[in-house]
Amino acid sequence: MAETSSSPLGAACPAPLAHHTRVLMAHGGGGRLMHRLIEQTFAAAFDNAALAARHDGALLSVPEGHRLAFTTDGHVVRPLFFPGGDIGSLAVNGTVNDLAMCGARPLALSAAFVLEEGFSTADLARIVESMRQAAAAVDVPIVTGDTKVVERGKGDGVFITTAGIGHLPADLEIGPASVRAGDAIVLSGDIGRHGVAVLAAREGLQFDVPITSDCAPLVAPVMALLDAGLRPHCLRDLTRGGLATALVEIAETAGLAIEIDERAIEVREDVRGVCEVLGFDPLHLANEGRCIAILPGEQVPEGARILGQAAGTSATVIGRVSNEKSDRVTMRTRFGASRAIDMLSGEQLPRIC
Repeated sequence: MAETSSSPLGAACPAPLAHHTRVLMAHGGGGRLMHRLIEQTFAAAFDNAALAARHDGALLSVPEGHRLAFTTDGHVVRPLFFPGGDIGSLAVNGTVNDLAMCGARPLALSAAFVLEEGFSTADLARIVESMRQAAAAVDVPIVTGDTKVVERGKGDGVFITTAGIGHLPADLEIGPASVRAGDAIVLSGDIGRHGVAVLAAREGLQFDVPITSDCAPLVAPVMALLDAGLRPHCLRDLTRGGLATALVEIAETAGLAIEIDERAIEVREDVRGVCEVLGFDPLHLANEGRCIAILPGEQVPEGARILGQAAGTSATVIGRVSNEKSDRVTMRTRFGASRAIDMLSGEQLPRIC
């Protein structure tokens, strides 16, 4: 319900009051209230020279001899706040990680907010501050954006769309098409924690030790690989669909079979326990701070060391690319059997990222 003031005659005035604890439809109306929201909430948090120009777009400079990488993401996680992160940190990290998977250093981000009427302005400020901190951690400015307000019941509190631009050397080619037979697959850390952390927060599950999301930027680990002179053939962050989907997508594009070893894949015991009770496969759970690096054989030992050290995790070699002309992904299980790995069929966890 919109906040109103009343005249002595009892007539309601629809003009918004000066201070609000909830988002009103007028915050998206293009007038003074919307400008106040933008200036006090977004511009104040994301302050930088490009944003301060108050232009319709941001003007950026690109280093000579570099190409641009460009990506965009929509974020619809529920709940908005979960152990280890929130929709704000998720939005920034998800976008800078996609740029990093191209081998690109993030140059700038944009952020568009769809706010639901009645959403708490205190929660909005908390989300914006989380985005500011996440962007500052990788030294990337949020230089432009947009705000819209939808009627109560027509949204889910807040949806955030982020887009990012990064730059990379003109001769750097990282992607599934560069994968070659004999390449090794290095996993940057344990898997499954983000999916379980969001599920636990949504369903009110209690653990002796809370399971926290792995939500984190991957820029530093990737740049550490590149700065050391290593050239991964492919990088992929393990978001929706998890490790399984990432491997299948790469195998399909490269046209080469992939073989992995379950014993080399780190899954925390508490995460594994939740999966066993609820019937989930850790390979399909979303992650927001994990990636795989597909490296040529001679770069594997140093690559695994650098990746784990920069990420603060234990990076491990989990498999290899075979010379079989196929899009199959198979896994040697802990019991020595061979299991086919496929993408998730249907929906496992809604509103996960």
